[in-house]
Amino acid sequence: MYSSTMVDVDFVEELRLRTWARQNFVSADDRDMEWHPVVLEEMRNIDEESQDD
Repeated sequence: MYSSTMVDVDFVEELRLRTWARQNFVSADDRDMEWHPVVLEEMRNIDEESQDD
């Protein structure tokens, strides 16, 4: 789960950000590109998961 985009984020903070991203998911068009990279990465992961269904 740990990614190179999280150089300054510890494991607990990463989990918190990923959880926030899942609870507050929005479509790609509605995302604020200033959100934390972990949040954006997790939302992209959700996009990919929904394409696999």
